[in-house]
Amino acid sequence: MQATEIKDKLKSLIEQASSIDHNLARRLDEINRWVKNIKPGSLTAKPFVTAFLLEVITDSTIWLIIKSLPSEEERKAKFELMTPIERYWYGYLFPRWFNASDSKFYIWKQKLMSGEFNQVDNDIIRSIAQDIVQREGSFWQRYIADLSMATDLIVSRNNQPLCIQITSVSEELNHQKYEAWQNTLRSWEIERGLFLSYNPKDANFVNQLVNVALYNSDYLSGGKYLKFS
Repeated sequence: MQATEIKDKLKSLIEQASSIDHNLARRLDEINRWVKNIKPGSLTAKPFVTAFLLEVITDSTIWLIIKSLPSEEERKAKFELMTPIERYWYGYLFPRWFNASDSKFYIWKQKLMSGEFNQVDNDIIRSIAQDIVQREGSFWQRYIADLSMATDLIVSRNNQPLCIQITSVSEELNHQKYEAWQNTLRSWEIERGLFLSYNPKDANFVNQLVNVALYNSDYLSGGKYLKFS
């Protein structure tokens, strides 16, 4: 989708959402005001901004399809066709995001636009995600989850999605980041979370992280925020 198409689609979704879900329309309008004065060429030159917009367009389109269904039974049937992680995202986390006040949104919009945002651990996260799929698990990634909800991956193997944060920060900074992560998950009412700290010098760390992620996806109880390093 080209930059001009992205802008047009965003405006179209705002119009559609205004009669279906006022809070989604409000959040989309906020995003539209953020990008409306940026020329298409400049927007194309900002890959993280473009990727975020495409995710929001996809998620909003799916949400509006669900909300437009005429009965609760049909909405439930639509959710039943989704994977457990998709149900968790579209049935809980995504609507929580646009219905709530997001204190981090203003900050990370600026970082995305200025080019300050960089996915330092992206190759590690991709390796972990690939390994999870090879072991018959599934994963979900979203900028909203990463930047607002301190969640690099949502992982599931036996129908129980688990929010995971992955970091390579030093032991001195680790506890501080863990506390901030835990507070963020609680503020979004995310029931279970896993904070994974790794040592990049350990040749087997991806395998270890995947073992811990899948085990806790299956067995970590609600109300628990576990740290593993």
